[in-house]
Amino acid sequence: MASAIKTRNAATRLLAAVAVLSGLVLSTAQAHAATPPSSAEVSAATTTALPEVDMEATVLAAQIDPRRPDSTQTPGAHDSVLAVEQALQARGFLDARWVDGYFGTSTTAAYAAFQRSLGYTGLDANGLPGVTSLTALGQGRYTVTHQIRAGARLQRDGYTVDTRTQNMLTEAERLLGFSLTLSQGSYNPGGDPTSAGTHDGGGVVDINVDGMSSTTRTAVAKALRQVGFAAWVRNPTQGDWPWHIHAAAINDTDLSTQAQNQTGDYYLGLNGLANHGADDGPRIPIQTWEQYQRSH
Repeated sequence: MASAIKTRNAATRLLAAVAVLSGLVLSTAQAHAATPPSSAEVSAATTTALPEVDMEATVLAAQIDPRRPDSTQTPGAHDSVLAVEQALQARGFLDARWVDGYFGTSTTAAYAAFQRSLGYTGLDANGLPGVTSLTALGQGRYTVTHQIRAGARLQRDGYTVDTRTQNMLTEAERLLGFSLTLSQGSYNPGGDPTSAGTHDGGGVVDINVDGMSSTTRTAVAKALRQVGFAAWVRNPTQGDWPWHIHAAAINDTDLSTQAQNQTGDYYLGLNGLANHGADDGPRIPIQTWEQYQRSH
C-alpha cells in the first residue's frame, strides 16, 4: 500500500512538472509572438506587397498607344500602365478619367510634366519613362522590373550612339556575317533637316548601303528588325536623301518624340514616314532587343 502511494505521488509530481514546463514553453512562444516586428521586417513585407511595373511593357505602350487610331491597349501592358497612371493621378499630374491602362497622349503629357517636376529637361522630359523617373514616381506604390537602360554614349564610325544601340548593331552584324557602316548617328539635334528630328535623341542610326544589292539591303533591314530595330530601306523617291537604311531601336529610353512615333507606327504596320504608308520592309515577328536576348 505504501509503495503504491509513493508511486502515485511521484507520478503526480511528474505531471505537475510537465505542466509547469509546458506553461513556460507556451509563455515563451506567446511572448515571442507579441514582440513587434523590426522596421527592417516591416519594410521587407511592404516591399513584397507592392505591385510590379514592367518597364519594358510600359515603355513599349508609351510608343505605340499614342499612335493608335483607337483606345486599344498594348498587350501585356495594362496593369503596369495603370499603376503608373494611378501614381501620376495621386501626384496631381493626371485626371482620373485618363487612368485606364492606355498610355495615350494625355498620359504622355502627364509623365513629361512629372519629369519636369524632377528638374529634367530635353530628352529627359520627353514623356518616355526612364529608370530614374519611373522609380521615383513609384516610391511606396510599386517596384520596377525589366529595367531598360540606354547606357553610356560612345563613338562609332565618327557618330555618337548609346551602348544599347551599339550592342544591337554588333549582333545584327554577327547575324549578317559582315560589318555595317553608319551614315548618321544619334543625339544629333537639327543635324539633318530631312530626318524630321528622328536623330535628335538616342537609338536611331542610318546605315550606308553603297555597293549593296537590293537583296543585301533587304537582308540588312531584316537582321536589324530581328534584333529589335524598326528598320526600313529608304530610297530617293521617298524624300530628299540617298539610298540608306533607317533604323530606330525600339524601347530606347532616349528616343526623340519623332522616333517614338516611328517605332509606334512600325508596330502598327506602317512605314514610319509622314505619309503613313504601309510597311514596305521584310515582315517578321516584332520584338525588342531585350526580348531577342531572352530568346537567344
